Amino acid sequence: MQADFLNRSIGQIGYVVENVDETVKNYYEKFGIGGWNIYTYGAPLLKFMNYKNKPIMYKAKVALTYFGQTRIELIQNLEGHTIYTDFIEKHGYGVQHLGIYVEDIQKALKDAAAAGFSVVMEGGGFGLDGDGHFAYLDTEEVYGITYELIQRPLRRHEPESVFPAV
Repeated sequence: MQADFLNRSIGQIGYVVENVDETVKNYYEKFGIGGWNIYTYGAPLLKFMNYKNKPIMYKAKVALTYFGQTRIELIQNLEGHTIYTDFIEKHGYGVQHLGIYVEDIQKALKDAAAAGFSVVMEGGGFGLDGDGHFAYLDTEEVYGITYELIQRPLRRHEPESVFPAV
């Protein structure tokens, strides 16, 4: 079985950073990149969180914006052992994943499993209607990067903060 999700374009580049606030400020000062929407991922925003098929509790500060047409996600792990702490222990800080937007994440996950990939970490329920789901696949050892499948929520919560402030 072949998974077809890589036939879509890469929609997101995810970086694990030491400090989200300093990084967004730096991108703004050096490149004029603003419009950062900042959230805390974890409970209560995420309705479920799993790491290696077991429920977990974690918190990560996340900042989202665009470099041109590409969505950029900066992630600062705040609490708990996650795929982000695994990455930091192995590589330090930097590009951690490439995100692929899918319309039906359950179908994409079935296709990924049929192609031999498993979910390392996932979370969901971050949309206003309890929708939205992301899943990181175990692709790093084979391809040198983690692929993330993302089903966007129809409506998002307002960010906790925006940088620069409007």
